[in-house]
Amino acid sequence: MSAIRHIAVIDIGKTNAKVALVDLETLSEVALRRTKNAPLRQAPYPHHDVESLWTFILNSLATLNREQRIDAISITTHGATGALVDASGELVLPVLDYEFDGPDRLAADYDAIQPPFAETGTPRLPMGLNLGAQFFWQQKRFPAAFGKAATMLMYPQYWALRLSGTAANEVTSLGCHTDLWNPWNADFSSLVDRLDWRGLMAPVRPAKDRLGPILPALAARTGLDPQTPVFCGLHDSNASLLPHLLSDAPPFSVVSTGTWVVSMAVGGKSVTLDPERDTLVNVNALGAPVPSARFMGGREFSVLTEGRSEDWTEDDVAHVLARGTLLLPSTQQGSGPFPHHAAGWLNAEGMTNGQRFVAISFYLALMTAVCLDLIGADGPVIVEGPFARNRLFTRMLTAATTRSVIASEASTGTSIGAALLASDRPTAQGKSERTEPPADPAWVDYVRSWRTAVDTSKI
Repeated sequence: MSAIRHIAVIDIGKTNAKVALVDLETLSEVALRRTKNAPLRQAPYPHHDVESLWTFILNSLATLNREQRIDAISITTHGATGALVDASGELVLPVLDYEFDGPDRLAADYDAIQPPFAETGTPRLPMGLNLGAQFFWQQKRFPAAFGKAATMLMYPQYWALRLSGTAANEVTSLGCHTDLWNPWNADFSSLVDRLDWRGLMAPVRPAKDRLGPILPALAARTGLDPQTPVFCGLHDSNASLLPHLLSDAPPFSVVSTGTWVVSMAVGGKSVTLDPERDTLVNVNALGAPVPSARFMGGREFSVLTEGRSEDWTEDDVAHVLARGTLLLPSTQQGSGPFPHHAAGWLNAEGMTNGQRFVAISFYLALMTAVCLDLIGADGPVIVEGPFARNRLFTRMLTAATTRSVIASEASTGTSIGAALLASDRPTAQGKSERTEPPADPAWVDYVRSWRTAVDTSKI
């Protein structure tokens, strides 16, 4: 094949699935296909509709390739998800939806064997947010089916297996609050050996490894060159982080926004992470531990704005700042820095839709600033994903952090990062917009009022 330039990135988010065509010369998305990603609420438990996603992926590859020759395929997905496959690569159990609470029914049994936070950097999370708890529940609940498993795969590598026929695992997904990985030793955790799962784990390979060419039948189905390489892939928040690891000098932090808002600090201050506040240790694509914190900000945004106008004016901003209209955490409870706080409004009587949207955007920025504080973030804050296009969010984030905020103009930061797995060249960042802390003291007063209200609210 000729030099790799156009990368088809399969990007499976919790809410939406995308296939983006990324031009490595310009570090931009030149085409995009998107679909909703909703789990199937049916037996044997809520699970991902992988066959519908597979049809979408293949159709998108075929369509994009007709418009512009695809030179390679890379993959990125949400975390807390894995697959159990047999020797032929077929699923032995459906891919469990991490928002299913079934694993909680074995919480006491799992708590007794979960490795300590100091070993894995993984906090104890509800539902299936600890992938180890998912696999543990599946093994106990469906022992016969589990016994047919030949391989445990992280979710990006499940799709890589279907595309290339090669089974692998990779550290960014293994290190995403799974309980399965020790980031300090760069090896599987004690849980894996305690449950005798090491023999099931596919070999760990770097995110940028070529697993092989696309399978011949898929090349015929999509029209791709049969030698089109499939790269190993990585976790989506770490895909957002990768371009900055390659180009930026620490200290800096990256905020990856989607269903989850994940903050990651590189070269920040030394802090002790608090697992009770949804801080954790991620592992970046270069294999290094990264202090991280998160909350379900994209889901909160969708819930809070559903069916309402998102139009706003500077008069709405001035009104919210002057009146001190505050949204307090947490709309989505059970995770984030305030997992047990009940959401509430202050000074919100009679607010318009525009004012409501301003206050929601401010709330999301203030929650992000708390996450950044918890992980010792320092230097500029780089925002990737949908929230980068929300000027209210970026302006309040500068006020709350008193640092520069750089908003990426790429529609999906994860796609650019995943595409870079196919590049061996040093990379420069794409277009971005820098915002500095506001001079108006009303913004600082608003931040102080919100923090005071949160501190004094009932937990």
